[in-house]
Amino acid sequence: MPTPESRPRVIVVGAGIAGLAAGCYAQMSGLDSRIVEKHVLPGGCCTAWARQGYLFDYCIDWLIGTAPGNDAHRIWRELGALDGKSVTNFEVFNRVVDERGREVSFYNDPDRLERHLLELAPGDAGPVRDFCRDLRRFTALDLYPFLTPPPLRTARERLELLRTVLPSFRLFWRTGATSMDAFCARLKDPLLRRAFPFVFFQDHEVFPLLPYLFNMAAAHRGNCGFPQGGSLGLARSVEARYTGLGGRIDYRAPVARILVERDRAIGVELKDGRREFADHVVAACDGPTVLGRLLGGRYSSPVTRALYDEALHKPESLYPGVVSAFIGLTGDLPPGTPHSTTYLLSPQDSARLPAVRQDSLVVQLRSRYADGFAPPGRSVLHCTYFSDFGYWQALRSRDRTAYRARKRQVADFVRGFLERHYPGTSQRAEVVDVATPVTLRRFTGNHEGSILAWKSFTEAERLTERLVAKERMRLPGLAGFSMTGQWVTGGGLIRTASAGRFAIRYLCDELGMPFRAWPSDNDTPWHPDRWGELPQLGSRATYLGAAPA
Repeated sequence: MPTPESRPRVIVVGAGIAGLAAGCYAQMSGLDSRIVEKHVLPGGCCTAWARQGYLFDYCIDWLIGTAPGNDAHRIWRELGALDGKSVTNFEVFNRVVDERGREVSFYNDPDRLERHLLELAPGDAGPVRDFCRDLRRFTALDLYPFLTPPPLRTARERLELLRTVLPSFRLFWRTGATSMDAFCARLKDPLLRRAFPFVFFQDHEVFPLLPYLFNMAAAHRGNCGFPQGGSLGLARSVEARYTGLGGRIDYRAPVARILVERDRAIGVELKDGRREFADHVVAACDGPTVLGRLLGGRYSSPVTRALYDEALHKPESLYPGVVSAFIGLTGDLPPGTPHSTTYLLSPQDSARLPAVRQDSLVVQLRSRYADGFAPPGRSVLHCTYFSDFGYWQALRSRDRTAYRARKRQVADFVRGFLERHYPGTSQRAEVVDVATPVTLRRFTGNHEGSILAWKSFTEAERLTERLVAKERMRLPGLAGFSMTGQWVTGGGLIRTASAGRFAIRYLCDELGMPFRAWPSDNDTPWHPDRWGELPQLGSRATYLGAAPA
């Protein structure tokens, strides 16, 4: 084991989940790491904030890897993300309600789902039975190849992957090649035809059937739950794991540029002028910012140019931004109210909701997900819809008064919409906070406020696979430097955590050092005080009635 003085030094830029994971695996593997983060909290997009005693949890809808016995769970255990935590599992992935009140519940249990769908639409027996048959098949699969990047997989790992994939190859191929749109074209019932793309709350537009089946099957097995503490709780747990391993995080430390000498990264320069030196720099933040601002556009490859110069500007490649409205209210919604519902909006409602992209609104009862999100006797709703960053950015740049007025319009619409569906909620609302894609951009730096970065099942995803497997998360011509995170591997928290693991595995391979990882042994029950001090963010976005609070 190297002595403390001889250990290679690593600086990680960004304390999101990928950066924290990279730091944890660096410490476990005998490297001397340090994370620099511009914000006051860990987690990046995986965050929450407090308002008047409520906690507004921003990120996690479901977390792959909450049940033991698979590689995704192993990563979360290595990172301490689930230490001492309970997990909430739901019977329904999502409910979809149309403008006339007709509804469909997407049960995770394939038998229950089939009975429910056939009762709603007996004329669609063929496609319904096909979908549920495939869902049953996916419940027997447990494929999470997140431990080792492809070039470093051992013969045994490759063989085990083949043993898992080959028996189900035709299932993967067929469901991966069948778009959700093509499946819906087989449905006769208008509600089912419109509802199926919203299993994942919003329509992801380019997805085939495979991810829907995969995630619903995982949820049925309890491997797709919601961890106690939510988004910020997960980030705080990984932060505690990192510092417990001897790592150091500097908050309020924005990076101005990556220091390069003779085509080798040698450290970072902070915005206050301080310089910190290292043997290797891992950039775990927004990809366009890394290549453009931190590296000055000096380094690229055919893959990064295809991603960041071309795909970045194609709407089909990038996840859109999200408008969020959090509502804290006294009391609760009626018993039996699902934890998550997508409402399909009428043309009249869509016209009143600023820059809505898909004529739909997601309403999640977040206080049913875990304790601690609302004071006793109160509850929290999180209402979201896909929207365009450009609309909100142009509005804010041109006229901030008009920008705030549009946010009040969102708040007023949501309160009125909830009142129609749950009479009495408008009078019980104590606080409403509205965040736009611009809000996310301001606090995390993510390009165009995209919380998930690259869309899956697109050319952008194929390019990220080449960036990881062929270029090993490096830039040609620049030594001592790696990129990681969702702008390298695509979004989703387990993929983001895996990206941090991959970056350190590649680094250890380059340095000739053994990669080491082991599960956290901290079984102390998780308690809300482990959220730490929460920022009182969003005060400018708080509306009751028509005026800012």
